[in-house]
Amino acid sequence: MPVLKVKIINLSPFPLPQYETAGSAGMDLRANTAEAIVLAPLERSLVPTGLFIALPQGYEAQIRPRSGLAAKRGLTLLNAPGTIDSDYRGEIQCIVVNLSNHPQTIEPGERIAQMVFAKFEQIELFRVEQLDSTDRGAGGFGSTGT
Repeated sequence: MPVLKVKIINLSPFPLPQYETAGSAGMDLRANTAEAIVLAPLERSLVPTGLFIALPQGYEAQIRPRSGLAAKRGLTLLNAPGTIDSDYRGEIQCIVVNLSNHPQTIEPGERIAQMVFAKFEQIELFRVEQLDSTDRGAGGFGSTGT
């Protein structure tokens, strides 16, 4: 399977994101900060990574929480998954929120999120007056069982 090559600028002192295992879907992103960030309960912060990428058209980078940070410390991401579009050239930043009952510290270089690449297609919407019927119909939010 050919590997998609993506251009990246790394202005941080930390290594490029990489897959930690052969089966990993995401690459970890690190906090590019000069000093630690302390988040009070329910506080959020836009955390820079020092990374800039140029994705080919038809691809996005999804920015997702790290499960270990969420389970152990109550740190997660708002707007998750966040989308980095193929035409965005700014710095990748992560909106980290502390959902725990205690202050949490993010250290410089700490792995704060993961980045997953996905192919997508753009579609064209067209207006109609009625949609095709299905067995499910308009049922949602638990309508197929608990």
